[in-house]
Amino acid sequence: MPKVITFGEIMLRLSTPGWQRFSQAREYEACFGGGEANVAVSLANYGIDSEYVTRVPDNDIARACLNELASFGVGTGSCIFGGDRLGIYFLENGASCRGSKVVYDRAYSSVSTIQPGMVDWDKVFEGADWFHWTGITPAISQSAADVCLEAIRAARRLGVFVSCDLNYRKNLWKYGKKASEVMPALVEGCDLILGNEEDAEKEFGIKAEGFDAEKSGGEVDQSRFESVCRQLMARFPQCRKVAVTVRGSVNASHNTWGGVLFDGKEFHQSRRYDITHIVDRVGAGDSFMGGLIYGLLTYGDDRKALEFAAAASCLKHTIPGDFNRVTVKEVESLAEGNGSGRVSR
Repeated sequence: MPKVITFGEIMLRLSTPGWQRFSQAREYEACFGGGEANVAVSLANYGIDSEYVTRVPDNDIARACLNELASFGVGTGSCIFGGDRLGIYFLENGASCRGSKVVYDRAYSSVSTIQPGMVDWDKVFEGADWFHWTGITPAISQSAADVCLEAIRAARRLGVFVSCDLNYRKNLWKYGKKASEVMPALVEGCDLILGNEEDAEKEFGIKAEGFDAEKSGGEVDQSRFESVCRQLMARFPQCRKVAVTVRGSVNASHNTWGGVLFDGKEFHQSRRYDITHIVDRVGAGDSFMGGLIYGLLTYGDDRKALEFAAAASCLKHTIPGDFNRVTVKEVESLAEGNGSGRVSR
């Protein structure tokens, strides 16, 4: 069985009930989430041996978090303890013409103060086939970026396939460096890059020709993203594949969704999904990445892997919380066109 390692920060997520605003809420719904942990959970749900690496404080909340991951079958044996706190993020779910909002409370979190040498990456990567990280981790602090680079270099030295989700977060780059200054050295070591049009533009100045997300109205021509894929591969020649998630926003409750995958020769476009009643879109990109990793490891067919990824992430929009709680059978059923939502008896 293939083994996938992911590394990053997991946080306590506190969401307002239903679609309440922060100013209304008198209680919050608690769960855990974070980009790389979300990918690990997806993979574990699909039967892939997945292990998550992070640094958490030695307290009951952090142990509850690790227990939650373990309940999905995610390995946590390489996590390290230290630092003062687990990061928190607050979520206000949008509806109709009102967009969602996120407020971060993660300054001085355990991962933000991690240092090179704290993780034995040679040991972590024993028997591993794949390593995944995201652009969220190097946005947290310089030391987190340094450890991320340390991990990428160890993975490359040991022959482990490396993927990244560019995941640009403007509200996180606060320690004096811009994403465009830090990300290139990290992405240079990647075999697969995932992103969207904003990630590529904000981090590398690469734009989708003829596309404006604010004016898309839900109608997005996926073929326009071939130029983004080609530009990313030209910028990072080590890269073997580039994937782009394609979201068209009618409003906060109604999006179109799909993705593309390019290997330098063939450009694949997924089926376009019309998601009319979004429950929770947080973690959609992570569920796409988890589905794509599973598909590439399992099917050996880029088009089939892409369709699995798009279907998996479409389903995530219907599930509260960060984690995509779906099975391979459910994803394959949707990918094959069974999206009626009929009761399964």
